[in-house]
Amino acid sequence: MKKQKKQLFKIIVAAIIFCGAFFAPNIWYLPDVMFLLSYLVVGLDVIKKALRNIVNGQVFDENFLMTLATFGAVALGEYSEAVGVMLFYQIGELFQSYAVNKSRRSVAALMDIRPDYANLKTKDGLKTVSPDEVLPGDVIVIRPGERIPLDGEIVKGDSLVDTSAITGESVPRELGVGSPIVSGCVNINGLLEVRVKSVYAESTVSKILDLVENSTVKKAKVEQFITKFARYYTPAVVLLAVALAVLPPLLITGESFADWVYRALTFLVISCPCALVISVPLSFFGGIGAASRQGILVKGGNYLQALSEAEIVVFDKTGTLTKGSFSVVDVNPEKISAAELLKYAAYAGVHSGHPVSQSIRTAYKGEIDISQVNAFEEIPAHGVSAVVDGRQIYVGSSRLLKKYQINYPEVNTVGSVIYVAVDGKFAGWIRIADEIKSDSKAAVADLKTMGVRRTVMLTGDTRRVGEAVAAELGLDEVCTELLPAGKVEKVEELLRGKSASGKLIFVGDGLNDAPVLARADIGIAMGGIGSDAAVEAADIVIMTDEPSKIATAMRISKKTLTIVKQNIVFALAVKFAVLGMGAAGMATMWEAVFADVGVSIIAILNAIRTLYIRR
Repeated sequence: MKKQKKQLFKIIVAAIIFCGAFFAPNIWYLPDVMFLLSYLVVGLDVIKKALRNIVNGQVFDENFLMTLATFGAVALGEYSEAVGVMLFYQIGELFQSYAVNKSRRSVAALMDIRPDYANLKTKDGLKTVSPDEVLPGDVIVIRPGERIPLDGEIVKGDSLVDTSAITGESVPRELGVGSPIVSGCVNINGLLEVRVKSVYAESTVSKILDLVENSTVKKAKVEQFITKFARYYTPAVVLLAVALAVLPPLLITGESFADWVYRALTFLVISCPCALVISVPLSFFGGIGAASRQGILVKGGNYLQALSEAEIVVFDKTGTLTKGSFSVVDVNPEKISAAELLKYAAYAGVHSGHPVSQSIRTAYKGEIDISQVNAFEEIPAHGVSAVVDGRQIYVGSSRLLKKYQINYPEVNTVGSVIYVAVDGKFAGWIRIADEIKSDSKAAVADLKTMGVRRTVMLTGDTRRVGEAVAAELGLDEVCTELLPAGKVEKVEELLRGKSASGKLIFVGDGLNDAPVLARADIGIAMGGIGSDAAVEAADIVIMTDEPSKIATAMRISKKTLTIVKQNIVFALAVKFAVLGMGAAGMATMWEAVFADVGVSIIAILNAIRTLYIRR
């Protein structure tokens, strides 16, 4: 901001001197002196930058072009035009700086979720500390109006919580004892005590800030093209300008060097690629910001561009299309009581974060003595095993019992069947039902209207359950009873079946989805309940856990690409038209200023529109 004010002050001073020169009496070359003074006030910074860049080996940039063109104008005695070019160039630079800062501030304000402190509960009362000093298991107090500094679970109090900064949802959530709570949200009206579950570096707010801060590192293909284009374009137009200044006077009788040098200088001013170099990255930055407003975190411009080319969307089932909030429907013991069966299953899964284990613990309702649980192991896509009170317990799918060669009766029913074995013998089964998310069906339909050719669901669940969910949602294809490796193999097969320009999206949330998320062209993770591994492997994270946000992200992607293409076509069309006019002597330095500064300003204004893309 201070730099912008200083630049504005220089422009105002230079403009006053510049205007005064037109009215100054022609005594002792006073008008020329005033023009040169105005030129130095407004152009010295540009000249210094050009010289510094030349020393560093970066010759052909906009600073070099402006310096060369205005030096030439001064040498030809066109003082007013030299000052005018530099003055309007600096006005354009100021406007560009303001526009870029505005877009950054918009995203910064949007992501202004970094907590400043945490109220740590100690034996001596509350202590205000930095969030990164709080450890898992500590209890923090969050007063009304304060931002939640760390992820955890509410142990006392209830309140309305504003989650808009994280999820994009405008309606506050009502949370109470036992509710999970994430950092970055704002406590509205109640006093809360929260038991912290992870350190600040692993909290939701820390991960979001890291994703947004690093999102501009990965450039989209069109951004990479513009960077390469500018690298070759600028030296090419400098060589053309030299040829334009030298060859016609040598080859055509009666032509003046001064006229052709002036045309060449005009040509240089026009050729400056600022409009493209600034507006294209700004468009992608704005698109990423617009997605963030909707609770969609895009890790780079390359992924934002790839979304617009999505052809196949592949979904995991549990936690993606369904809520993942299972509830126990039936408990069917064999040779032990229902209470014992539920207890063994709850104890065996006490260290598991899987929704199935969570639902069994919820149904058990009793206190779990962790000291009785030993040798816990979570086997992805199979289940869990543990020694509980000296007895070997297996809880999971039929594959788990097959793995350990335990005989069991096949159960055919709608819902997930969880088998339990005690000391190597079948002990009963538990039926667990999951609920389809309210927006899943609309999400699938919306994707098809967006041009997605094929929607597929991959699940480790039974064929009966998988096909029932796929039919209800209107999916094109479903593959059931898949292990993690099977999901990767199916995605590989789908990748081979897509067109050369099309992209495959995989949407998942679990630990076993991480390999598939990494293999897909675009991996999308459900960030609200998704595992850390899935969020890390994904290219895009949906903080609201709503599958409908995939279509929202695609709309933002397509709109951003439209704006980028508009800027490229507009900038190149105007520049090449005025370049031709300049070479033919039909354009002066003033037209050159419009072709450079004017086009840049218009392109930047268009690019800023990406920040305000709505649903």
